Amino acid sequence: ESYSGITEHEVDDLLVDYIYEGREIFLDQKEIKAHPNQCILFKSTQNPKKSALARFLSYDEPVKKVAQNKRGIWGVKPKNKEQGFASNLLMDESIPIVSLVGPAGSGKTLLAIAAGLEQTLGTGLYNKLVISRPVQPVGKDIGYLPGSVEEKMNPWLAPIRDNLEFLMSYSYSKRDNYETLDTYIESGVIEVEALTYIRGRSIANAYIIIDESQNLTAHELKTIITRVGENTKIILTGDVEQIDNLYVDQQSNGLSYAIEKFKEHDLAAHLTLVKGERSKVATLASKIL
Repeated sequence: ESYSGITEHEVDDLLVDYIYEGREIFLDQKEIKAHPNQCILFKSTQNPKKSALARFLSYDEPVKKVAQNKRGIWGVKPKNKEQGFASNLLMDESIPIVSLVGPAGSGKTLLAIAAGLEQTLGTGLYNKLVISRPVQPVGKDIGYLPGSVEEKMNPWLAPIRDNLEFLMSYSYSKRDNYETLDTYIESGVIEVEALTYIRGRSIANAYIIIDESQNLTAHELKTIITRVGENTKIILTGDVEQIDNLYVDQQSNGLSYAIEKFKEHDLAAHLTLVKGERSKVATLASKIL
């Protein structure tokens, strides 16, 4: 069974109150096995509806309370506890590698891009937002595409552009009314490009999102992650049940490989989203088809 990045534990009602009060709570290594940056849901044994969200750092440090961001990230508010955990990991600058896995419509790409816009255009923590995805068709390919590199990539990057346009139009402030998405792309603040030419690059001071990472091989993903420079955060998103690459499966794909290799290290964090939020139709289809 693959690592989910989240675990549940039943504890005394008083301990849940202590977490909300901000008291220092340490985990016992003999009782609870956890990995660095693993998310923990503490559930009260007396009241099943009472719970607290926290994140494990190490056995020498107290667990970190995961506060609910009521304002949301770039106007996007978490709709379930997994999205709340994911938002916390995406906005933590001390974690340079975050992987998000989930079914269609679970919000993994939208949350990743929202956090990128917030930390690039909002707080200015990073100089630019770089978004890319592997060129892997669903079903039979339609052949070569005409035009320049940018024109060839437009069909592949359309889903990312949809999310960007949605988030830019629903920004929680008026700061973007005078600058459109195209302006940011032309100025280089937002880069939407192919993975084909990433070898040899060194990307510093950037927030990188690699969408549909399940279609990458372990070698390709290593090549991408080793491009990361100083003050750069990389987000890997994907769904191992939506693999279009004939040469990888649910265990051998680059995303699953990276999750297993990084889970023991405090520089990385992983979370599996389980609930679809796109629509009732999309959620039902991902379950029964």
